[in-house]
Amino acid sequence: MEQEIFITEEERKKCRRVAEAFSELYEMENIVVLDVGRYGFVKLQYYKPPHGFEDVITFTDSRSMFEDLWQDWLDTKLYLLGKGTPLLEKGYQGVFESLSKAEQTELIGRKKDFAKTAGIYL
Repeated sequence: MEQEIFITEEERKKCRRVAEAFSELYEMENIVVLDVGRYGFVKLQYYKPPHGFEDVITFTDSRSMFEDLWQDWLDTKLYLLGKGTPLLEKGYQGVFESLSKAEQTELIGRKKDFAKTAGIYL
């Protein structure tokens, strides 16, 4: 019986680079990204003992994986900036808008840094 392959070897290499580019996210948030062979990559998020992870997302495309991890990274940064303040009542957009233009530019500029590390062209 032949096993079905869900991700090409080329895309697997690209996804591996994306996963490595966001390594700092895994330290900040309860997220892990794993290579699951022929199935692609999985993002496991929100670990709750004793049942395990609440969210499991499978990726076979490096671009969609990059965008998803970028959004997680940005949301986590905004949460950490607003944590313990009334800013979080306005959501992540409210936290972002409360930052100076220089801080906003720096935060958004990190996307280019991640893309360069991951080999993704924006």
